[in-house]
Amino acid sequence: MLVILSGVAGAGKNTIQKELIKRIENVIAIPSFTDREIRPGDVPGETYNFVSTEEFERMIADGELYEYDIHHNHYYGTSKKVLNDKMKDGKIIVKDIDVNGTENLVNLLKNDTKVITIFLRVPKEELRKRLENRIDKPSPKEIQLRLNRFDYEESKIGSYDYVLKNNDLEKTLQIITAIIKSEENLENPEF
Repeated sequence: MLVILSGVAGAGKNTIQKELIKRIENVIAIPSFTDREIRPGDVPGETYNFVSTEEFERMIADGELYEYDIHHNHYYGTSKKVLNDKMKDGKIIVKDIDVNGTENLVNLLKNDTKVITIFLRVPKEELRKRLENRIDKPSPKEIQLRLNRFDYEESKIGSYDYVLKNNDLEKTLQIITAIIKSEENLENPEF
């Protein structure tokens, strides 16, 4: 099963993903590939797989990605090999993907894989505060770039299975945990 977390930058996707891995057995994350620079707190191979722009474009040309998008002026994408290998292992994969990547991945995998999509909402002013207080300290230009994308990303919530307001981390984690367990039971019913 693939659980996709989406939402605007600063909605808490990465924090939630890390907590789900700690709390639920058999849940893992697979990092996207990106050509952006490594930031403070990034762990190559864990937060992202960092490659050059040239290498990312080669991966596109060679058909190695299920989906990719340019987001905040950088490429991000999901490796076919990495995702397929982890799915064969029977893992529940939690993946942070933007709204365009989510749509593409769902369309590609929906006939072969159980895909659950969750959109995390956060009010725009709260988002601004979160971005300003991030460890990696984005520049005012980067913050504005992310805020400018807010309305576009919010316009896509109708295509998600679940939409949650993420203003209380513990409550959000409890709800997502219940969603995963419920969806897993639907996938593997016991009679």
